[in-house]
Amino acid sequence: MLRSMSFSLFSSRIRLPRTVTFLIVLVCILTSFVFGLFLGRQQGVRLAVPSGEGRVLGQGGKTMTALEKDVDFQLFWNVWNLVKETYYQQPVSDKSLFYGAVMGMVAGLQDPYSVFFDPTAAEEFNKDLTGSFEGVGAEIGIKNHQLQIVAPLPGSPAEAAGIKSGDKIFLIDGKETANMTVEEAISLIRGERGTTVVLTISRDGLKDVMEVSVVRDTIKVNSVRAEMREDGIAVIHMYLFNEDTEPLFTAAVNESLSHGARGIILDLRSNPGGLLTAAIDVASAWIGKDPVVIQRVRDRQDVFPGSVSARLQGIPTVVLVNGGSASGSEIVAGALQDYGYATLIGEQTFGKGSVQDYRELDDGSAVKITIAEWLTPYGRSINHVGIAPDVQVPFTEEDFKNGRDPQFDTAIEWLQKAIK
Repeated sequence: MLRSMSFSLFSSRIRLPRTVTFLIVLVCILTSFVFGLFLGRQQGVRLAVPSGEGRVLGQGGKTMTALEKDVDFQLFWNVWNLVKETYYQQPVSDKSLFYGAVMGMVAGLQDPYSVFFDPTAAEEFNKDLTGSFEGVGAEIGIKNHQLQIVAPLPGSPAEAAGIKSGDKIFLIDGKETANMTVEEAISLIRGERGTTVVLTISRDGLKDVMEVSVVRDTIKVNSVRAEMREDGIAVIHMYLFNEDTEPLFTAAVNESLSHGARGIILDLRSNPGGLLTAAIDVASAWIGKDPVVIQRVRDRQDVFPGSVSARLQGIPTVVLVNGGSASGSEIVAGALQDYGYATLIGEQTFGKGSVQDYRELDDGSAVKITIAEWLTPYGRSINHVGIAPDVQVPFTEEDFKNGRDPQFDTAIEWLQKAIK
């Protein structure tokens, strides 16, 4: 090989020393390498994966999004290789690392409601969407970086065990909840009917944490319950906004109007929300077809109007709210407050005013990403802020123990004055 190369470059009569021949060949090899590297950079060719037998799947010919200048993606592969080569328990699953990396990417948004689900977690989450699940019957959220109970559902195991809105959860069966996502907490709390989960909680008024054992059960809750008082005040308790809310609420309205209701209490305390359409249907009974809520997506705003005629407009109304009133409850309460169709009594609401887009992916995994936030009809932000009541009335632990409800009592007093 050396001889033929040297003879092609020089006269066959000239014989070069072996040292010189070797240097010429080395220069040719280095020149080829540098030239190839130059062409690769000119043509935008970059090594996307470390060398080996693996392949990158799913590109589909799409151009990758340009990264910021201070993002060096090689760091990802350096850490990947380091984990694969040095972790003490081998072999390391590529798929586990991959799903973990994607989870971390979505977690980088630092939004508690944006989450990536691997196929197993996605399957469990889909059960919640269809309502076919067993658990303790409590809505869980994150506020001020702390996992807490948004609201226990009425008649649920959580309520029976004494769980209350605002309870902060520090341990689930002994596992710390610091930096835990809502979905991770749900996966630990959910379980088969008849089994027990131990929650270590704290609440305002307690000097120390306490353990609460909750026996899981099948959760079935009617979202609306109504009653008519002798003084002409109709009381409508609303626990969720789901598929049965609109027909049950319509039936409650019909019953109230047929009995000549002179005032209405809409109790949204500890209502964690649910379907947007159900919340719009309820608010429409007072608002009619005017705007109920505004969805802000980046620089665009979409207005959602009411769906039915305003049958309850003009009837003195009080809406009861507390720290467990979230999402759909805040949409209804905020809209009625904006237009002046109701007086809000109770405590500041939770502040869950964001919209999530849930997408199932080809491999059975899924991703839930916050894409917008809710505003009241007059443009007030709900997210992280909540809705402040017109009349602030606390509900203390002492009230609970003694069977008192100062918020409801204040609502009755306010309405009795209004309907005289």
